[in-house]
Amino acid sequence: MNIIVLVKQVPDTATRIQDRIKNGTIDLEGATMVVNPYDEFAVEESLRLKERHGGSVTLLALGPDRVQSALKDMLALGADEAIQLWDPAYADLGPRGVAHVLAAAVRKLPHDMVWTGWKGVDDDQGLVPPYVAHMLGYPHASYVSSFELQGDRAVVVSDVEGGKETLEVKLPAVFSAQKGLNDVRYASLKGIMAVKRKEIPVWGAADVGLDVAGLPRPGLKTVTVERPPDRPPGRKLEGSVEEMARELVRLLHEEAKVL
Repeated sequence: MNIIVLVKQVPDTATRIQDRIKNGTIDLEGATMVVNPYDEFAVEESLRLKERHGGSVTLLALGPDRVQSALKDMLALGADEAIQLWDPAYADLGPRGVAHVLAAAVRKLPHDMVWTGWKGVDDDQGLVPPYVAHMLGYPHASYVSSFELQGDRAVVVSDVEGGKETLEVKLPAVFSAQKGLNDVRYASLKGIMAVKRKEIPVWGAADVGLDVAGLPRPGLKTVTVERPPDRPPGRKLEGSVEEMARELVRLLHEEAKVL
């Protein structure tokens, strides 16, 4: 059972993004970067499948040199190999372009299934997993909260609004992990030391057979990022209950204009 896990590095969820808005953009210089939490569930599930059925777990991450730390964090948990995908032209890619690169790399590796988190907690889009599945021609199950392998198929439970949905998916397929799928293990000291000096290969566009000029560019452009306006100070009403009620209705009607 050969499994590929797509890993994304994101700012730590404790990062105060509102304090990093400069000149209409978000400046993440010096911010603490971590593995996308939903991707951690995907890695954990892949490791459990390997432990039960044998095989290997290979990690793929698209990004500059800093993503190597994310890959090493997941290697320390027990993944077998990791590959960084990077070319300067990737810096301006949107979800479709990122999916093109990831799908091209997946095709280069032996695999029975592909795992990833259902979304990145930085942009909250959740578009890359279904794009990758479409480009590979594979079925895709998202929001996976339970997984059982049955031969060349998998039975998964996906969270849907107001309930759960059980799906039978033929392999190879792309699966997107949801919180609650498992409890992520901690890295052992032995695992941490084993990957400290591990060399992670970097695949450029040529290594995966891509023409950078032909990659789809984002259809959406962020013009500017601004902090929300400060809230006006609260107002304290005084007088009798009847007087305060009349004043409140007047304010809601004349100033707030909600009545």
